[in-house]
Amino acid sequence: FRWQRSWGIAHRCSQLHSLGRLVQQRPEILENVKGRTVVFTDRSGMSAAGHIMLGTMDVHHHWTKIFERLPNYYKLQKRLLLLEDRISQLLGGIQVIYIEELQPLLTLEEYFETLNSFYNKLRDSRLPFHPRSLRGLQMILESDRYAPSLHEFGHFMIPTVCDPAALQWFIFAKAQEARENLKRKEEMMITEKELINTSTERFSLDRLYKEPSVSSAQMIDCCKRLLEESLPYLQGMHLCISHFYSVLQDGDLCIPWNWK
Repeated sequence: FRWQRSWGIAHRCSQLHSLGRLVQQRPEILENVKGRTVVFTDRSGMSAAGHIMLGTMDVHHHWTKIFERLPNYYKLQKRLLLLEDRISQLLGGIQVIYIEELQPLLTLEEYFETLNSFYNKLRDSRLPFHPRSLRGLQMILESDRYAPSLHEFGHFMIPTVCDPAALQWFIFAKAQEARENLKRKEEMMITEKELINTSTERFSLDRLYKEPSVSSAQMIDCCKRLLEESLPYLQGMHLCISHFYSVLQDGDLCIPWNWK
């Protein structure tokens, strides 16, 4: 189970209690849920990432319809994966990915339409990418941009309305930089994990984590500065690295990554 927002334990228990009542009334609806992630959020359906979304403002009848519709969602998901593979083949093996933290929350249907529109444009343009020449690189599709860009973590951010010729030139020009950024990202994630473990042990924290909007570079900087301090009062606490100071309903302490 996941929650889209940083809800307190009382709110989470309420949602789980509601789902529990529904399952007691209709135990068969969970037959297709095994192995899936359920997210309590603002919308109901299946997300582009393949998670089952239960809208917290929807009535249980709507939740039931979502569970009953899961086999159809799974079929659409297979078609979506095939579409991603076809786009990859047209672009020299570059992998199409969806990153929840960086992209809007899309339903499976919305994301499929985005991919399908982009695929049709690529297919008609017949770009001369050499097969598998871009394997190991990654890209995400964005509907709210007009110019392609390269993210600091190495993946291409490609607008769905991007001109195919301009797309080809941009990818060729930035391919080497993208590979270097991806390598740096892998190294940074290893460093981040090590610093989280060291900080957790040093301050006897019960848990140290960050919000999705906090980058690895920001988390690394935060942990390095924390380790220079003596902070005995953090023992046994849950510490969340965020962009502001607050205390969550569960008692988790939030501090900004650039704390002073």
